Amino acid sequence: MIAGAFALSGLSISGAARASEFINVLTGGTSGVYYPLGVALAKIYGDGISGARTQVQATKASVENLNLLQQGKGEIAFALGDSVKLAAEGNAEAGFKAPLDKLRGIAAIYPNYIQIVASKDSGIKTLGDIKGKSISVGAAKSGTELNARAIFSADGISYGDLAKTEYLPFAESVELIKNRQLDATLQSAGLGVASLKDLAASVPINVVAVPKDVADKLGAPYIAATIPANTYEGQAQDVPTVAVVNFLVTRADVSDETAYQMTKLLFDNLPAMTAAHNAASAIKLENAIKGMPIPLHPGAERYYKEKGLL
Repeated sequence: MIAGAFALSGLSISGAARASEFINVLTGGTSGVYYPLGVALAKIYGDGISGARTQVQATKASVENLNLLQQGKGEIAFALGDSVKLAAEGNAEAGFKAPLDKLRGIAAIYPNYIQIVASKDSGIKTLGDIKGKSISVGAAKSGTELNARAIFSADGISYGDLAKTEYLPFAESVELIKNRQLDATLQSAGLGVASLKDLAASVPINVVAVPKDVADKLGAPYIAATIPANTYEGQAQDVPTVAVVNFLVTRADVSDETAYQMTKLLFDNLPAMTAAHNAASAIKLENAIKGMPIPLHPGAERYYKEKGLL
């Protein structure tokens, strides 16, 4: 999909890369948060980087994105912090056959909230209630599924304790719950993700808490967080959960000038990103290099030195 087909207004464009560049933005499923933010980013880069041609690719998100970057099949990607760390380490169980040594950091962006949502009819009210029930945990070996494994394990739950484990993207998971073929879905995404808004508008739901002791047991890069009341229809109370920070990642052989522009234009155009999805309202320059699990790209480093962060 060519991002130039999308019109976003209010962009502040500054600077231009000298060389013509092709920038493929690796995102996630179209019903998640990565995709609309990727569309906005591609528009910003297409307008702001002289001669740049941009494209947005829908993927299975974090793990696939990082492997595609390593293979030279993308220029910038969205990924969860724990996936980035496991990629750099070459964790085979997480989907990385060897350490991905070409990954370079652009910026820490917004936190993904682990959102476990069940139909009211399922009777699932607590994390422990998931035992014996059916749940979708995201695409196999996706960043979401890695989150699911970690959280269940920290609470003493294994996939073997479940009646059925489905490995489906967000929108498909929601359709199965609506059709009473699935009890719950675990989605790692920004608050107000379209798939869960759709579910809550269609059937009565319970948003399931992830207790603070689970967050404490998990440790970094997980942090205790809260899904505010009324994030979803029928959710009257704040719900505790855990969150993990997302990162924008590039590869080592993207030119320094392009990486500099990709970093600068992101922060110059945060209103356009927030207009694409409210999750981007949490992107802050002062947090851009916090917890970065891989080396920064030299182009990004140059920008942060200019801003006094390094």
